[in-house]
Amino acid sequence: MSTIIKTNSENKAFQQLVIELDKELAIRDGDEHAFYDQFNKITTIKHVIVVFEKEIAVGCGALKEYDANTMEIKRMYVPIHKRGQGIASMVLQELERWAKELGYSKCILETGVNQPEAIGLYKKNRYTIIPNYAQYAEMENSVCFEKVL
Repeated sequence: MSTIIKTNSENKAFQQLVIELDKELAIRDGDEHAFYDQFNKITTIKHVIVVFEKEIAVGCGALKEYDANTMEIKRMYVPIHKRGQGIASMVLQELERWAKELGYSKCILETGVNQPEAIGLYKKNRYTIIPNYAQYAEMENSVCFEKVL
């Protein structure tokens, strides 16, 4: 049985999962990791979801305000040995509910072409590809998505 908690970026379990995420992304992003890493600092994220199974953190994700109507999904991660069990979709759907509760009407996100599992996750959850936004506009390895809530 899974337990979902709403927290913030000070949560130790979230911080540990983000360390694992960053290690994986350093490999997948290669030479571009430093560019992407600068936009993924977690020091001021107010809206974080962590999923636990038997007191062990098995997934996370976060929301960051992009504009008055839009939340950006950040720091989505499920450890490799827990993938394929629906945890990421659970996190994503909980983030969407939270964004809606907070009065936002849309979620956007960026992922990389070297993350086919993530691309599949977002498509499965009815996100549509949009032109790359903001700092990702000129990045050929970025894929941006949106979903109207």
